[in-house]
Amino acid sequence: MTDMRDRQHAPQPEPSPFGDEPAAGEPIARRTVTLGVSLLATAALAAVALVVPTPYAMRSPGPTEDTLQRNLIQIDGARTYESTGELRLTTVSVLGGPGYPMLSGQVIQGWLDPQRSVLPVEAIFPEAITKEQQQEASQAEMVSSQESATVAALTHPALGYDVPAVLDVAGTEPGSGAEGKLNDGDVITGFQGAPVGTYSDLIDGLAETSPGDVVTLGVQRGKRTMEVDITTTGNEERAVLGVFIDPQYDFPVDVSIEIENIGGPSAGTMFALGIIDKLTPEDEANGQVIAGTGTMSPEGTVGPIGGIEQKLYGAVRDEAEWFLAPADNCPQVVGNVPDGLNVVRVATLAEAYDAVEQIGRGEGDDLPTCS
Repeated sequence: MTDMRDRQHAPQPEPSPFGDEPAAGEPIARRTVTLGVSLLATAALAAVALVVPTPYAMRSPGPTEDTLQRNLIQIDGARTYESTGELRLTTVSVLGGPGYPMLSGQVIQGWLDPQRSVLPVEAIFPEAITKEQQQEASQAEMVSSQESATVAALTHPALGYDVPAVLDVAGTEPGSGAEGKLNDGDVITGFQGAPVGTYSDLIDGLAETSPGDVVTLGVQRGKRTMEVDITTTGNEERAVLGVFIDPQYDFPVDVSIEIENIGGPSAGTMFALGIIDKLTPEDEANGQVIAGTGTMSPEGTVGPIGGIEQKLYGAVRDEAEWFLAPADNCPQVVGNVPDGLNVVRVATLAEAYDAVEQIGRGEGDDLPTCS
């Protein structure tokens, strides 16, 4: 007699995930072969897709450099002083671009990493430019940035130097009042009847005019001297001449900046602060690690830069607790500040220098932020 309990509890075969299993000795089912081939093909296609070039470039946190380290800024012709703090310029590393396209796998990694940003190549590099041309342009911007930072630093009230300059005309803005009135190679020697011997003389004169005002420039053209009337343009903030100036400076102090593998103009603010710190007996940073970024004009204006989100992360990585950010970059700063970093908004070299002093005194909590 068969025991029904034993039959009820007898183990039953598990269903195959691929359908009915073939009987012993029968060939593998066709659907199993098809599925296996499909999986292999999909994996192969996925692997190929990860190495397909893309029209993207990626920004990542780059290295930082302390502008107060012994050999970065070298000064001859004036006494220099040591500092116990650090003033770190920040950089961005870029993957992709002319001649070096990003692969699909790298793009995916960039999208998943909050410290990186993936952008179309043309958002970072101008169109129709080679890698070599881009590097040359970046290096030229670095040289110009160092020169402007030196002028701004030396003429800052903390140092008070005059920096004579010959203001060569290097072109005019199309549609401006200067177009057709000034030529390449002209030298601006006067503004509204007053002599112009420094870049600041011209900038200070323009600061007292409004857009639409007619101003008179003294001009040296070859062996001729003349006066040229120009109608200014601009916005509610300032009047502009519409003239490209190529200043030839006569520096009272010899400042040289030695830095490798870094280009572009965005280190200007930190260069200027480093020069002032080295030439003043005060220990402005006073043991604090302060990072920052921003272009620097000869008259001391801090300008916006790209990739500030990545620079914030780079600063924290290298142990900075404070970051000086251009005021015009505040929209990109808000919501992207890493934990442990205090961001200070600065629009001028005067504000940046004041911020360093307050941070060094332990009074940085009341400084303006980007919030």
